[in-house]
Amino acid sequence: MVKAVVGEESQLHLAEDRLSRSSEPAQVGLVIGKLNSALDRGFVFDLVPTPQNDAGQPACSVLEPAKDNKKKGSKSKSQTSDSSSNLVIDKDWVAEHARQVSRMMVGGIKVVGIYVWASEAAFKNSTMVLCQTVKGVAEAASTLEDDLDVRLLIHICYSPRRWTCRNCTLSSNITSSSLRPCDFKMGRVLTSLQTFKCLYNFDLRLPIYQEKTSKSETLVDVLCNGISNYVKELQGAKAVIDGNLVVNDEACTTEGLHEVELLLPFMKDMYIEACSQKDVVGVVNFTGSLCSFSFLNSKEPISQAVADIKDDIIRSLGSRLDIICDEADEDPGPIDNGIKEAGNDLASEKPVSQLVLHSLRKNCNLSLPRRVFVPWLAGTYICDYLQPSETLEVLKDHCVELMSMEAPNDASKILEPEEEAIRVSTRSFWDVVIPYCSTSSSTQEKNIEITGKENSQKTSKSPSLYFVAAVIILLLSVLVGFVFVRKS
Repeated sequence: MVKAVVGEESQLHLAEDRLSRSSEPAQVGLVIGKLNSALDRGFVFDLVPTPQNDAGQPACSVLEPAKDNKKKGSKSKSQTSDSSSNLVIDKDWVAEHARQVSRMMVGGIKVVGIYVWASEAAFKNSTMVLCQTVKGVAEAASTLEDDLDVRLLIHICYSPRRWTCRNCTLSSNITSSSLRPCDFKMGRVLTSLQTFKCLYNFDLRLPIYQEKTSKSETLVDVLCNGISNYVKELQGAKAVIDGNLVVNDEACTTEGLHEVELLLPFMKDMYIEACSQKDVVGVVNFTGSLCSFSFLNSKEPISQAVADIKDDIIRSLGSRLDIICDEADEDPGPIDNGIKEAGNDLASEKPVSQLVLHSLRKNCNLSLPRRVFVPWLAGTYICDYLQPSETLEVLKDHCVELMSMEAPNDASKILEPEEEAIRVSTRSFWDVVIPYCSTSSSTQEKNIEITGKENSQKTSKSPSLYFVAAVIILLLSVLVGFVFVRKS
């Protein structure tokens, strides 16, 4: 439960002016900010209106009383304040907006609820649909660090003009008690944020198993499972900030950009572990370097910045996979996002993300979207993901459509720290454990190579020579020792 919420006064005043100038009797949108369970406080950075749906209809409208349904044309705010007015909200569309906006958030900045611009009567008559909308948004924009079962619902009433904030409990059953008031005030929030940056290199090695009776694993399945398992390892990583090991919950008092380095504990080698599993036919090598930002409120401990960095890393990897899957669903044909083939027409059959790994016999390459950062508010950033074939114009369109903001015209202000795209390498098992037997040097490159099991029979002959040599040396050693013993 959040006891108090502080909103950035400069942004909320701009939002109020925008709403008051509009002729819309109602509007719904997302609340961008941060909730901290340790402090029992929430911070609101900005309000982002939900755009019109694909049919050109607003996400929120007012259902007038039956006696007014015969009237045509626009209705004034005085008419919509009737005691029997209700809000009609496209809950699925608002949730989809939240899902896409959450991809653009970095560490310490999240979708924490919704706001609604409506009369007092319409709000009171629509608490159930509002709670359902909040719950849908929470599910669509969930994060690893969600340790609160509440989200915010901010009501901006235009008659009389006032702001109120409520906690909405994310219980399975929405009731009248799901909404509880909390203290709300405006102040300066953004100017006190501190910036943390982490350039993180990772190399995940994930086994490819033989076909199971239940389900065949696709490339995306293997990567999703690998990332899920990797979360536990990443959560146990120690952090070094500006050269100092983080050992307690002290506050960060220095200004400027803080460099973060994560120190992971020693992990089991997936190559060696896979050797003992007879049903393994290959290994996926998910490798690359990603950039993460985190923004910390001055009242939060420095350990929170570390937790936000870890959460952002996992969410960033997951977002790239989601984008690949979304494109595969939209276009069932071949996808040209860095895919290359080796002597076959594999990509013409289905997207690479949906390929069944254990049955592959040829090579192909794939690059995941790269992350770029756009200046947002008071020195903060939001992000977007670009395919190899996409330009910064796509980024500008996303900023306008999803965030209701203009991207900078000066490309130099857009940060592109990820010089190379994140890639995955999946190879035949024996090509991995015996590197010199591999016929390709592409493991030193950062791309996806999917090789079938057919090469394993060829490469398995070489290790037998080493085994025979070892046995001969052992026998000679025993013979020499026996001779020395007889002489003595």
